[in-house]
Amino acid sequence: MCARVCPTEVLCEQACVRNTHEDKPVEIGLLQRRATDHFFPQPGAPLFKRAPVSGKRIAVVGAGPAGLSCAHRASLLGHDVTVFEARPKLGGLNKYGIAAYKSVGDFAQREVAWLLSIGGIEIRYRQALGAQVLLDDLRREFDAVFLGLGGINLLGLVDEDIAGLGNAVEFIAGLRQATDYAALLVGRRVVVLGGGMTVVDAAVQSKKLGASEVTIVYRRDQQRMPASTYEQQWAQRHGVTIRAWSVLDAIGSSSGHVEHVTFVDVVDRDGSLELTGTRWTLEADTVLKAIGQTLVFADPTVATLALRGGRIAVDHEGRTSLPDVWAGGDCTFGGRDLTVEAVEHGKVAAMSINRSL
Repeated sequence: MCARVCPTEVLCEQACVRNTHEDKPVEIGLLQRRATDHFFPQPGAPLFKRAPVSGKRIAVVGAGPAGLSCAHRASLLGHDVTVFEARPKLGGLNKYGIAAYKSVGDFAQREVAWLLSIGGIEIRYRQALGAQVLLDDLRREFDAVFLGLGGINLLGLVDEDIAGLGNAVEFIAGLRQATDYAALLVGRRVVVLGGGMTVVDAAVQSKKLGASEVTIVYRRDQQRMPASTYEQQWAQRHGVTIRAWSVLDAIGSSSGHVEHVTFVDVVDRDGSLELTGTRWTLEADTVLKAIGQTLVFADPTVATLALRGGRIAVDHEGRTSLPDVWAGGDCTFGGRDLTVEAVEHGKVAAMSINRSL
């Protein structure tokens, strides 16, 4: 999946030495995709083989990129892994949160099947932290615990239940599970709040599904948008407008449905955003928020973890403040909310757990 969604033009190709001495960088993203697409239809010999069984048991909460990466690497190292997933399918944002046009042919589930083929990984579906399973119970039952979970920030508005106001990740998740795109309801005028990859996915998908006007509104300049330049240009080529230096002021509604959105212009004063007082309004019947992840405390025992900025504080190995608990992905502080980074978090944590055990 990294070969499809990783911003290699920023993480890899931007740093390639061929930018200095040749005409273009090594196109690592396309090379990754070529290799993996060639492998899946004819896998041949296994790429990985489990070490002898260690007798140790590891719990992984969340089957997104971080959790699956941790589970695979821990199993590879010989440990038995149990994955607790709240949804009926595995993959996390790879399954539910990435635009359909980026992952055709149910690629996410084929990748999951390949990851599980290493063996030693048990899946328990519809097991949400705080509902069917508690962190304290996992710590007693298993030798180590890895947390790979997340949630969505609220906008801080008085009423976030008005019709037409939605969540960009949930919007894309609905698309990914739909069997008939023609039956999906998409607004005529769509506003997407935020600046990351999910914003671009939601905006472009809205355009592809028939929206007449789609606008991305970001609080800083385009150069600082988390979405890569390539993704921004991709959105603009599909008719999406990007407005920068603006923050949400109010969402207007009529008869309980979104009617317009008002923003306030901002300027950067020594690294902090300062309101200018200048307001402007967009007509809209759909507003999708994609303004970052915040840990959801469904499980009261999770609050025993040290936090930073609303997320779990971890060290460079993914260790939390609890000696037998590691974490990675969107629920941890300091990340860039990238699939490739979440995969690295899971791998690094699994190796740290292995050393600890």
